[in-house]
Amino acid sequence: MGDEDTPPAPAHFVLIHGIGGGAWCWYKIRCLMENSGYRVTCLDLRGSGVDPTDANTIRSFDHYNSPLVGFLSQLPDGERVILVGHSAGGLSLTDAIHRFGKKKIKLAVYVGATMLRSGFASEDDIKIGQPDLSEFGEFNELHDTVYGLGQNQPPTSVMLNNKYQRKIIYQLSPLEDYTLAAMLLRPGPMGALAGARFSATTEGDEVPRVYIKTMHDNVLKREQQEAMILKWPPSDWYALESDHSPFFSSPFLLLGLLLKASIAYADR
Repeated sequence: MGDEDTPPAPAHFVLIHGIGGGAWCWYKIRCLMENSGYRVTCLDLRGSGVDPTDANTIRSFDHYNSPLVGFLSQLPDGERVILVGHSAGGLSLTDAIHRFGKKKIKLAVYVGATMLRSGFASEDDIKIGQPDLSEFGEFNELHDTVYGLGQNQPPTSVMLNNKYQRKIIYQLSPLEDYTLAAMLLRPGPMGALAGARFSATTEGDEVPRVYIKTMHDNVLKREQQEAMILKWPPSDWYALESDHSPFFSSPFLLLGLLLKASIAYADR
């Protein structure tokens, strides 16, 4: 039999969580994808999920994102993946596409995620890319923070207080998923993420990108997502009627959009 009779290898999706989350966030999507024959890798970034690192010791974005960079570096020659990033996981995707380009990455899909070509390189980037929860209360009221470098320095780790998580992050998600998240969320390395700045590359710009807007998002507001799309236009964008956590609130619709993006753009 010739090579033309060999079926193509199934698409390999690599799913990246947001701040405080972990590989566990994707359990529904992973199950749906694997049952449909796709390969799926869910990574814990440094200090997240079951990774043992203390978030307060993570002082740089390179350290935080090293699990994804290491994974992509070790891919066999010729193997290319589809990256999917949620929330602050979009920063991890942008770092990766500028480092590896189309050599390792077929497609990058940003799901209610921070999509900035150079990261937080300007005041405008910070304005449109960092959450503004001021409508819900003062920062120190909403968050549990640790000041590992001293009270006169920015926080080294932060986590949304348990009593606000349902209202802000999971307002449309099933109660059981919110309960799971409340048990598993961890403080995120705020300083490392705030320092995410990238040297943009032409190789990174060549990777197709698709943005999935989360239309009822209280963390990255709809207008922020639209501003990022305008500033660094992706190949396409889709709208999803979900809260900030569509892998819980709209898993079947999210799966459909991920597969739609894969079919349309992954092999261009």
